[in-house]
This record gives sequence, C-alpha cells and structure tokens, in this order.
Amino acid sequence: MTRTGGCRCGAIRYTLSAPPLATRLCWCRDCQYWALGNAAVNIVVPRAAVATRGSPCHFDSTAESGNRMRRSFCGTCGTQLFSESSGNLQNMVIRVGTLDDAGGIVPTAVIWTDSAPAWATLDPALAAFPRQPG
Repeated sequence: MTRTGGCRCGAIRYTLSAPPLATRLCWCRDCQYWALGNAAVNIVVPRAAVATRGSPCHFDSTAESGNRMRRSFCGTCGTQLFSESSGNLQNMVIRVGTLDDAGGIVPTAVIWTDSAPAWATLDPALAAFPRQPG
C-alpha cells in the first residue's frame, strides 16, 4: 500500500511505498520537544521506500546512545517530518501526523517510558520499553 504525506503548508511532500515496520509512541526528551510535551507517534519505515519532494531543513544532534540524529522539518511552516539515526542506516522514522491518511496505523509499543513525565498515561496494552528497544 502506498501512503502519502507532507508538511502543513505543502512545501514538502513524500510517498511511502512500503508498510511500516513498527508504530510506536516515543517519550524520549527529544520527541517531547518535537511533540510539544507529549509523546511523538512515529512509524519506522525502510529508508529506500520513502521518496521526498521539496527540501526539508535539518537539525542534527547526538542521541544519548552516541548515534548522530538528523531530524527533518519544513523550513516554511515548521512541521516535523522525519528522524534518521546513524545507528540504523536501513530505516527512518516518519511522524504519523504528517500522513495524509493515518487509517490503519495503530501503535504497538511505547518507548523511552523512563523519560515520560509523571502525568503521562501509558496504555498497559502496549509493549513498553524504558529506553530504546534493541
């Protein structure tokens, strides 16, 4: 199934030509920044299955693991789109909120629960990981 998505203003568009490998809620501190204090809802996808039109801006940083992280966003409207790790060159993360149709996307895990704020409600039906799963 092909899925499409992009930023709020339409300057960045993408096509995903493979199903997600995983759908997770992430409570790492970086995702809390990108999701304005909440968990980010992400799908993990093969990098080779993503075709992008437009030129996203990037923010590069070092993760707690020591891996280099590249987060891509629209320079016009600020929509957070993608994350990529130097520790996983085959896959990347897409923010679910950027999909044109997120039908059928259901989280199966919550990660970085150790970083979740005390008020966070964690669904006990989801697999939970205190940090990044292996």
